[in-house]
Amino acid sequence: MGFKTQQKQLTFSDLSKPFPDEKNRSLKTLMDLQNAVSWSRIESILVKDYPVGQKKEGNKAYPPMFLFKCLLLQKWFQIQSDPELENLINDRRSFRIFLGLPSDEPSPDHSTFSKFRKRLTKGKFDLMVGDILNQFSAQGLTINEGVAIDARIVKSASRPVSNKTLEKIRAKRETPEGQVDKNGNPLKYCRDIESNWTTKNKKHYYGLKEHTAVDAEHGFVLTTVLSPASVHDTNYFTYCTLYSRHIKHALVIVYADKGYAGEPNRTFLSMNKLQDGIMRKDTQTAKLTEYEIDRNKKISKVRYIVEQYFGLSHLQDNAQRARFTTIDKNNIDIWFRQVAFNIKRGLKIIQKQAVTA
Repeated sequence: MGFKTQQKQLTFSDLSKPFPDEKNRSLKTLMDLQNAVSWSRIESILVKDYPVGQKKEGNKAYPPMFLFKCLLLQKWFQIQSDPELENLINDRRSFRIFLGLPSDEPSPDHSTFSKFRKRLTKGKFDLMVGDILNQFSAQGLTINEGVAIDARIVKSASRPVSNKTLEKIRAKRETPEGQVDKNGNPLKYCRDIESNWTTKNKKHYYGLKEHTAVDAEHGFVLTTVLSPASVHDTNYFTYCTLYSRHIKHALVIVYADKGYAGEPNRTFLSMNKLQDGIMRKDTQTAKLTEYEIDRNKKISKVRYIVEQYFGLSHLQDNAQRARFTTIDKNNIDIWFRQVAFNIKRGLKIIQKQAVTA
């Protein structure tokens, strides 16, 4: 068997011929994602309170839905930077079709993506996440009746420094001199001073902590938020529970590991008529009973789903390290991951159900 014959020099006509769509797996994936949700409903959330400049000169602004889908591509295809995203939109036909970008128009400049992120808020993400989950709920999926809560360490985007050095940097940042670079211009890059140190399993980490609640049935990410690493997991138990209620299905039970055990969290669940799915742990005055040990095993078989999200997001988005040097920017980044993850997750579940039906 011989080799296929290939031209040594491609002509312009060769380069202009599109690759057969039926062989383009990226395009098929993107068309499936395009049809997975109603984008017009998400667009209506984005355009609200999104003013466009009134200047007559200059180029027209990019629609927010267009830029939003660009940043979803970044998450779905593990694109590590905005300049790389710009290059790939210019290079990949499948991206252009998904975005509706004509072949003779260039991608937005990478700085446009950065500016767009700054215009988004937690309120908008909450509305979009809720709308997406409601769309999948309307297709027969039961969501958020059970919620699994957990937290993980996210390493800082900056090099670790000692607490003493960190205090000096924070103090300097509060002065006028600390707000500008050596040329007197506003700082474009600054190191991470919101992260701090924590110890887990006898290892020391400098960074943040991501607190997440995941639907225990299908694995949708219901809420996720960052704090400094030293903040104890249990401090965000109430937050994760309250911000998990996106759709009409009533929240029934909350699962969590032993780190969340304690009277305050159990009282909170009881007062809100929620079932207690928190694992128990030994205390100084009492060891776990056989019943409690068996109960912990049953809970661990359910709450693994939040660990599954942590693992998948690390593999697909390098989620164990922060991209930016402020909590605000990193929150926007993980909320984009949340939307991208949920759309892809919902599509996969619906497709699987269609095959088995």
